[in-house]
Amino acid sequence: MDSNLIVNALLQWLGLVILLTFHEFGHAWMAMKCGDNTAKDEGRVSLNPLVHIDPIGTVVMPLLMFVLPTGAARFLIGWAKPVPVNIYNLRNPRTDDILVTLAGPWMNLLLAVVLMGLARIGVSLNSEAMANYCVQLADLSLLLFFFNLIPIPPLDGSRILRVIIGMSYETYAEIARYGFVGLILVMQVPPVWQVLGFLTDRTLLFIAHLFGLGR
Repeated sequence: MDSNLIVNALLQWLGLVILLTFHEFGHAWMAMKCGDNTAKDEGRVSLNPLVHIDPIGTVVMPLLMFVLPTGAARFLIGWAKPVPVNIYNLRNPRTDDILVTLAGPWMNLLLAVVLMGLARIGVSLNSEAMANYCVQLADLSLLLFFFNLIPIPPLDGSRILRVIIGMSYETYAEIARYGFVGLILVMQVPPVWQVLGFLTDRTLLFIAHLFGLGR
């Protein structure tokens, strides 16, 4: 295998681990602020990637998808260990549940902005490699943002939908048991990836213009 491909895959994987770590940290931190210390007691309110890594979702699948020559490689999606949240500990269960759920995706959106800022610094320093890497990670962070808002278990969008329609947590838990099957089926529909790609690209372009960057 080409050594450049290996290095590039490892760099992208490292970036993904960072993005997923911040995503899960966002959930855990917000849960703690809303009154639930379940994640805190398990050491999940941390930016240490080791406490969030899932062997399959954070290591095996991402590395395979980065190196395999597939058209879906541009839409790499990995996952980390879900943050445990006891909604009965939240001070305002309905509102706080949404806040905790949104904290992960919003962290990815914030990271995309920060990364584009770093890309701008890279351009100022005439470091094309730094700028390109930061833009790639910003693109991936935005993809994670929009992907997680899809209303299919176990994605964050499904938890928000549960609160909006008033579904009981017990009913949601039963449906979530088969969520991955539905998610896999939906991901086979080309328009889904096309919409995700469109939203990601347009948002990235908008943020790039905020920092005076063109694509």
